[in-house]
Amino acid sequence: MEEPLPPPPKSMKARASVSAEAYGTWNQKMAFVPPKFPKSAEQMEKLRSILSASFMFSALEDKDMDIILLAVEEKIFEPGSRIIKQGDDGDCLYIIEEGNPECKILIDGNEKVVKQCMPGDVFGELALLYNSPRAASVDATDKCTVWRLDQQSFNHIVKEAASKKTSMYEDFLKKVRIFFSLDDIQRSQIADALKPATFKKDDYVTKQGENGDNFYIVEEGSLVALKSENGGEEKEVMNYSTGDYFGELAMLKDQPRAASVKVTSDTAKVLCMQRKRFKTMLGPLQDIMQQNSNNYT
Repeated sequence: MEEPLPPPPKSMKARASVSAEAYGTWNQKMAFVPPKFPKSAEQMEKLRSILSASFMFSALEDKDMDIILLAVEEKIFEPGSRIIKQGDDGDCLYIIEEGNPECKILIDGNEKVVKQCMPGDVFGELALLYNSPRAASVDATDKCTVWRLDQQSFNHIVKEAASKKTSMYEDFLKKVRIFFSLDDIQRSQIADALKPATFKKDDYVTKQGENGDNFYIVEEGSLVALKSENGGEEKEVMNYSTGDYFGELAMLKDQPRAASVKVTSDTAKVLCMQRKRFKTMLGPLQDIMQQNSNNYT
């Protein structure tokens, strides 16, 4: 039932008095009360681990993270279920605990799979961040357990922190040569998959011969690639500075690290991407990276 309007005033003077009081009461901002869905200690710890590894949620302070952990609601989707539909309004985002749903985009009347998601991924966030329709559909290919975060909780707690961090890293990625050909959505997805790490002077970020589980982009600082032949003295083969990347060879060729990378500045900040996400998200860029691999030899 519609709330009735204030009664009409008897005079202009009375109107001013009544309006100020009535409309002032109406316009009071309702206090936001986030939902709470009880969870076991084990679920809380698992969720914290998943969200802390996400670019978007890593910007939260501890107290805000605690609120989000209680606010998310568990949802299960059976194989073949449509979780979100391209073009719909976005009212929530999802964090994957189990399952590998597919992202699909409608192209010339046909849906094309553009990404295979995995546990730990977040999807549906772009519609909330930019107040835009869903950019893609997402279908469950197997039984999926996800955590749903509603729009209000996202807007009040996550959006500001996430927007600042996402915007900062998207702007940075636009300056990284290999990402020039990507669109804003692709860069945003990559930004969400990156995790920052800081190293001190003379620290080794990678060691020659080790298994490679991460791809790196230099955010700040300077580093040097060192290579040893047959156990001999290390020789400098490349320098890195802001916007450069390394660690891709171990991913592309499934081989041990071809060189060590050492910090030469007082500190260095790098952005890391895990092997699985590298292969899923940077597949279109592999030809470019392969061409650059001869720089190590």
